[in-house]
Amino acid sequence: MRTIFYIIQKEFIQIRRNRVMLPMIFVVPMVQLLVLIYAATLEMKRIDMYVVDKDLSNPSKTLTNKFSGSPFFVIHGTSFSIKEAEEALRRDRADVILHIPHGLAASLQNGEPSDIQLLVNAINGMKAGLINAYVINIINDFNREIRQERPGLVSLNTGMELDIRYQYWFNSELNFKFFMLPGILVILVTIMGMFLPGLSLVREKELGTIEQINVSPIRKIQFIIGKLIPFWIIALFELAFGLTIGKILFDIPIRGNLLLLFGFASVYLLVVMGIGLFFSTLAQTQQQIMFLFFFFVIVFILMSGVFTPTESMPDWAQFVNHINPLAYFMRVIRMIILKGSGLLDVGREIISLGLYAMVALGLATWWYRKTT
Repeated sequence: MRTIFYIIQKEFIQIRRNRVMLPMIFVVPMVQLLVLIYAATLEMKRIDMYVVDKDLSNPSKTLTNKFSGSPFFVIHGTSFSIKEAEEALRRDRADVILHIPHGLAASLQNGEPSDIQLLVNAINGMKAGLINAYVINIINDFNREIRQERPGLVSLNTGMELDIRYQYWFNSELNFKFFMLPGILVILVTIMGMFLPGLSLVREKELGTIEQINVSPIRKIQFIIGKLIPFWIIALFELAFGLTIGKILFDIPIRGNLLLLFGFASVYLLVVMGIGLFFSTLAQTQQQIMFLFFFFVIVFILMSGVFTPTESMPDWAQFVNHINPLAYFMRVIRMIILKGSGLLDVGREIISLGLYAMVALGLATWWYRKTT
């Protein structure tokens, strides 16, 4: 035990002396957290709209004013020609075209159905879906006003005859920051737990100190434990600091038990540390291990559900995701923070990661013994 303590002490001294690692541990993650919270969002605050109003009536102007008065839309241009509007869409000067045909007011006055046309730039499918949803909501609002002003008349045909009202649980204001901050924290904790221990161990190889340790009375299991514990502590500190920043700056709700969250994070860190240790046994230089990390971590992040739900992935991807540790933590941290889930709700994930940690650390330790 005393040997492990001395190794941990040595690691903290090396971290303090390393001018590159200190900013990487404390400064870079916090800057990334603050920047990504605002940058990695699906909320759209400026949608360029091109209006083709061929009716020039009071109803058409009212509808256009509803879009210009919305915080989401900016009227980029108006025209009587649909070809000009389509050219603006092709040149990426507009995201959506609102085409109001001639006869809108007359149709509404006579109680006849009236249609309008929407042309949406769908290069980005997710963005197009959001634009369409925003437009439909504004048109439905206009539709209700027409019905109230002129009972019995038929208004714009949007296919919505029912008055549907939504109630959102756990994030009632649909604040995207509440959704993204836990996901970004998972990524930062993963970098601390997987990347830095592996990089530190490979650095021992490059400096030649690993041979001195191997011929010393220090057992390799003691060396591995002493090497991993400092970064395990630092990663938990990063999680605590990130949650504090999220509470102070973004007022993110923390409905669940923090002890349960940090307990799960502790098990999760054992998994990613085992993976990082295994990578370090395969690499001989820091450049090699960085390439390994880049390949696997990018795949893990994109499949973890940080932006889109994993349930929307194909069946084969969901099956492969069982070996993705980020997917477990990404799901659990949001359940605990936003939903207030308890031990019974995340028990299956804890057991799965516990077994995963045993396999990862066991394989990494066995391979390290075999190759050094």
